[in-house]
Amino acid sequence: MSELSQKILDMQPLNTVIKKHQLFPRRSLGQNFILDINLHRKIARSAKPLDSGTVIEIGAGPGGLTRALLIEGASQLIAIEKDKRAIQILRELEEIAKPRLKVICADALELSLVELGEAPIQIVANLPFNIATSLIFKWLESTPPLSAITIMIQKELASRLCAQPGNSAYGRLTLMINLLAQTDFLFDVPANAFTPKPKVISSMVQVLPRKEPLFKTNKCALQKVLVTAFNKRRKMLRSSFKMFGGSKLLEKAGINPEARPENLTLEDFCTLTNLIETKRF
Repeated sequence: MSELSQKILDMQPLNTVIKKHQLFPRRSLGQNFILDINLHRKIARSAKPLDSGTVIEIGAGPGGLTRALLIEGASQLIAIEKDKRAIQILRELEEIAKPRLKVICADALELSLVELGEAPIQIVANLPFNIATSLIFKWLESTPPLSAITIMIQKELASRLCAQPGNSAYGRLTLMINLLAQTDFLFDVPANAFTPKPKVISSMVQVLPRKEPLFKTNKCALQKVLVTAFNKRRKMLRSSFKMFGGSKLLEKAGINPEARPENLTLEDFCTLTNLIETKRF
């Protein structure tokens, strides 16, 4: 074990630090803290290799995951936190971990992450449920692409991100994410792992951004096609796409007009989108 890892393990436990600094979780910030260092280390190990490039942690809070990422070998770690109450705690860790840790007090939504460190850049975070989707899509538009996004999110959202055709969670979000990235479900985190205990189960998911979209298509047009299909997900596609040619369009795309949207693949929807865009049916 490295000297830094031992120093971090010798630090005061998180619950002691939180009480000392009066860092009580705020609902307005979507804060639920994990205090178990072993769980934090499991999360850190689920990320891509930590010893090359830059790891960016979003919403570092009192620094539990920050500690774990350093212990597990992050060679260049940037911890971003907008709650000024937590910054003093993180600064103390920053002092111990220099030059491997840099703390930034800011809102992650307002930052261009690819400008903060050296490539490859990956994100590891426990995301507030209310902004998770917005952040994921913002990060998938980064140029150059991030190497990985390893995140803890609400299980319901995780199910939607990782759903397969035919699954009830499969829908517009699944398909738009799949166009831009590969998603892998990692593991669940029970509600009793948090303080305070949330009403939902959380899940760890890894999102691996693609260097370019999986299929060539107009993203805005694809979104409209998906809205048309999934707004009436229980209806046959020939009914939903009646205004675009119905059965004629679907047969041209090689799709059964009696199929329902949850049975189609991303490639099917991209084919539909391109046919509608070019009116070749």
